[in-house]
Amino acid sequence: MIEIVNKQRKVRIESIGFVEFAEQAADLIENAKGRDAAIAFVSDRKILKLNSKYRGKNTPTDVLSFPFGDEEEYLGDIVISVESAARQAAENGLSPDLEIKQLILHGLLHLAGYDHETDDGTMDRMEIKLRKKLNISE
Repeated sequence: MIEIVNKQRKVRIESIGFVEFAEQAADLIENAKGRDAAIAFVSDRKILKLNSKYRGKNTPTDVLSFPFGDEEEYLGDIVISVESAARQAAENGLSPDLEIKQLILHGLLHLAGYDHETDDGTMDRMEIKLRKKLNISE
């Protein structure tokens, strides 16, 4: 089960619609299938604090992932800045919903152990493949 909470008020969003998508996406990722996770929609201000605390970067980001570890049931937490997602969607000519879905997928891949900063492009290839399967390609 994937739980989503909306902890921001700056961008109007229906978080309930993303639960089904997140569960579909998780079912396509080997290390995520059947495992629980939580997704929090937050403001730029909140994600900046988290990015600074956990990554030492004093700037907002679009998505952060916090893997839980080797626990069998619980995969981890994803935090998405809805403000950043809305900005990026406008810059890329996408709907905010599509951008958020892409960020959910990206976060789930990180929770499942993929890391685009250290692998040889494996995560990027997997993300492109899954975007097509989930009909969230640009």
